[in-house]
Amino acid sequence: MAEDGSLCYFEEDAVSNPTNGRVFRDVLSAAMTRRESLGRLAAWVGATTLCLGGSPGSSSAANAFGQPGLTFPELQRGLNETARVADGYRWQVLAAWGDPIFNNAPGLNVWQQSGESQLGQFGYNCDFIAFLPLASRGRVERGLLCVNHEYANTNLMFPGLKTRDDLASMPRHLVEAEMAAIGHSVIEIERRPGGDWKLNQQGKLNRRISPLATPMHVSGPAAGHARLTTSADSTGRHVLGTLNNCGGGVTPWGTMLICEENFNAVFSGAADATPEARNHKRYGVDGPSRFNPAWATHFPRFNIEREPNEPNRFGWVVEFDPHDPGSVPVKRTALGRMKHEGAGIVTNHDGRVVIYCGDDERFEYVYRFVTLRPFDASQPEANRNLLDEGTLSVARFDEDGSVTWLPLVYGQAPLNSANGFESQADVVIEARRAADLLGATPMDRPEDVEPSPVNGRIYIILSNNSKRPQNQVDAANPRANNVHGHVLELTPPHAAGGLDHTADRFEWDVFLRAGNPENAADQAECHKDVSQSGWVSCPDNGAFDSRGRFWMTTDGASETAGTAEGLFVCEVDGVDRARTRLFFQGPRGSELTGVCITPDDRSLFVSVQHPGEEEGSDFASPSTRWPDFDPQRPPRPAVVVVSHRDGSPVGS
Repeated sequence: MAEDGSLCYFEEDAVSNPTNGRVFRDVLSAAMTRRESLGRLAAWVGATTLCLGGSPGSSSAANAFGQPGLTFPELQRGLNETARVADGYRWQVLAAWGDPIFNNAPGLNVWQQSGESQLGQFGYNCDFIAFLPLASRGRVERGLLCVNHEYANTNLMFPGLKTRDDLASMPRHLVEAEMAAIGHSVIEIERRPGGDWKLNQQGKLNRRISPLATPMHVSGPAAGHARLTTSADSTGRHVLGTLNNCGGGVTPWGTMLICEENFNAVFSGAADATPEARNHKRYGVDGPSRFNPAWATHFPRFNIEREPNEPNRFGWVVEFDPHDPGSVPVKRTALGRMKHEGAGIVTNHDGRVVIYCGDDERFEYVYRFVTLRPFDASQPEANRNLLDEGTLSVARFDEDGSVTWLPLVYGQAPLNSANGFESQADVVIEARRAADLLGATPMDRPEDVEPSPVNGRIYIILSNNSKRPQNQVDAANPRANNVHGHVLELTPPHAAGGLDHTADRFEWDVFLRAGNPENAADQAECHKDVSQSGWVSCPDNGAFDSRGRFWMTTDGASETAGTAEGLFVCEVDGVDRARTRLFFQGPRGSELTGVCITPDDRSLFVSVQHPGEEEGSDFASPSTRWPDFDPQRPPRPAVVVVSHRDGSPVGS
């Protein structure tokens, strides 16, 4: 919410890390990365722009596949009321907020909303997307589309809500509608011979998951711990719902991982009035809800003074089986509690599964989880609880160009009783504080962490950090007032069976430093041939296609670059390394998230989140009414599918 009292969701501006001054300083003179070894250090530490031309001696992933590279005509950046895509392509709305996902569900009536009706409809503010192919007949292709719904813009969703006082007086049935609108949707979709995709309301696997009505189990080291017990659950093993689901991933055994991010914003109450004061403050759980104070009014579990342990039941990675609509989702506590942005998954050469994630807040950390046991493709049941045992680690980026993974393991100093940790449950519940004590590197808002399926390297998207002062600049976060963000590239060491994602030390490099290459003050680090439409600001989510090309969405470019948020794509190797090109832009006020490409590369899904979310915009007078442009309807968040007009793979 803006300081003037109007409603605006700004949770990602929060900072709750009291140790953000403990960073590596005065290290920019060290020769530490591959780029510096090529003589680029002077440009990296200076005030001028550094634009790279790639490594001429290497071949791009596209060339390795014997396919043409990124040949599409680049979209010219702009700011419009509708979405736009590069010439030769088309986009269609596949599913938008309020669309019925069951054949007996009502259509959206914005004047008569309720929790019951919303549970039969596609949710609000779509985010992470996963496409899981299903068996097809003839030319019709089928699949499951699994979509997160992060939060709701109440001022755009409901009439008459303009100030915080309006929120506080929301009736219970509208709060229930809001709660039902977030969580997750599973929908069956089909691609018709003409190329259009369609939501199948008859799909037997269609499902809605929400904080209003979806029971969940808790597993792993925190399950059953006293700090997870409440008046509604004395066992500490059962939770109603999931909150603020942002990023996610798909396991090798076919289950979904959906990540709880800004969970702290829904709670109200004074942290000092609870026995969890230190813990709550470290996660930003303190004071009136920054999301909607009416939740605590109608649902006391969101009042921490009445239920001090309820916040400890959120901030986890949730696993569920999308092929079984009756399955009970499970919160996997071994992966730690934080504002999980995503879950980048790799099957290591020895069969163990590795999950990378960022804690999406300024000055927070990058984490890795390694399963204890290997994935067994021949015995699906053996993988059911694979994520309950393993080692959670946090990253320290050293000035010699290495990454050291620091295990968050109870009993290993300083994670012991002297510092208030009595078990591994305490470590995962307070993963942030444990990482503080280990000396992890505070980062510039770690967003998505994506492994490349082609070169095996890891790409960390750091969206921005305008709060970093000059005396806290460090090697991996090389700019003060970093309004544009950057992307790091991590390289695991080689082992006999391939890259070893379980190793204690990796190498790191700066892949892209966002900003306008024609503005020296931005200190951008990009490809020398990037266009004025192609440079990136505030990278947010990422995904790879089958050829190893990196697709990135943005969140914040409307403020830093004066343009609509975009979807960009680039090669990660070869002469076009880091040459980003603009492919798609959302309507004004929106954020693009959750990009996902089908295995044949012919359809690209992207979430258009909160269209019309601009200052002064509300239900009655939004800045856009995308996608319907119906004067009787507000804007609707939606999943869009993009394809080439002639059926070619996207990007070619």
